[in-house]
Amino acid sequence: MLNQGVGNIYQSMALIIIFGAMLGKLIAESGAANKIADVMLNAFGTNKIQWGMMLTGFIVGIPLFYDIGFVILVPIIFSIVNKYKLPAVYIGIPMLAALSVAHGFLPPHPSPVALVSMFKANMGITLILGLAVAIPVIIIAGPVFSKTLKNIKTGDVAVFTAKTTDNQFSKPGKINSLITALLPVLLLIITTIILQFGTNLSEKVMKIIQFFSSPNIVMLIAICFATYTLGIRQGRSMKQIMDIYVQACKDIAMIILIVAGSGIFKVVMEKSGVSVILADSMESLPIHPLILGWFMASMIRAMVGSATVAALTAGSVMMPLIAVSGINPNLMVLAVGAGSLMYSHVNDSGFWLFKEYFNLNMKDTFKSWSLMQMIVSVAGIAGVLVLNMIIK
Repeated sequence: MLNQGVGNIYQSMALIIIFGAMLGKLIAESGAANKIADVMLNAFGTNKIQWGMMLTGFIVGIPLFYDIGFVILVPIIFSIVNKYKLPAVYIGIPMLAALSVAHGFLPPHPSPVALVSMFKANMGITLILGLAVAIPVIIIAGPVFSKTLKNIKTGDVAVFTAKTTDNQFSKPGKINSLITALLPVLLLIITTIILQFGTNLSEKVMKIIQFFSSPNIVMLIAICFATYTLGIRQGRSMKQIMDIYVQACKDIAMIILIVAGSGIFKVVMEKSGVSVILADSMESLPIHPLILGWFMASMIRAMVGSATVAALTAGSVMMPLIAVSGINPNLMVLAVGAGSLMYSHVNDSGFWLFKEYFNLNMKDTFKSWSLMQMIVSVAGIAGVLVLNMIIK
């Protein structure tokens, strides 16, 4: 039973998570993340700097895992704060809101990838629907909400400066950085659109497109492309690139174990009959299945603090209800993902990262970080429900 649970979950998502971590680490180490930030800031200027920070967090957050993205982006925030003498929380929240949304809603992040596998959803369609929900959510939780945070004072953040890449390597250009970071998203969207609407194409062509639409193949192409554009082309040897990839795999070891645990839990729920009992009991509840999935994930998040654990645990419980209710599995992925971002407080490592990096007191951390996460979650489920009405 244990072998079956681990095998099933790793078969569909292990390579995606590993390749995603490798890609994110190389983007960070090569300086591409900083280059993307510079491009956004130059495009938006100081008057709309929040929008530039938001877009930077979103673009960088798609390929980077949350912890890596946070550590990479926060020094960029402080460099902007010191340069333009603006409130740190006011500038930082739009970027971190975008990072949180990418973490909860969009592949190749662990929670969405695992939920797609559990619910037998389509990775490409989930990504497209996730983008449709994510854009208004990050606007509400980012630039709009942060306008209320101008008066929050932070401690001394002048010691933080943006990271720079090693001088022995050339820095990637803006086009190189943007294309490499967004390549997995572009490939998934393009192949999904062709498969959905390319009915006039020959069967042979459709099979080729279907092969390249596999998330595993997409991530493999992306990591091979990045190895050249951000590695070899910038003067790194294959050994140096491999060292970066090895460190990336070490960084996600705990996530891989958590995912394995969710696979075991899923099989135990199925074999014991508990999943059937839960599905039967929840079917009779006068609550929309999408709201139920969101609520369950939010309650688990409040108790355990980890968004990944909350999403995977709630996903294991909600899985049998999808077949019974006939709900769109792609939307259930997003609903559970939104719920997993709710109630970030003292048992969440992200809460303390934000508090300590921004040198805030507890009250201001709750007013800014915790409230931002709640807005992301509530706006997220609202967007999912709107999509559910449109798709129907």
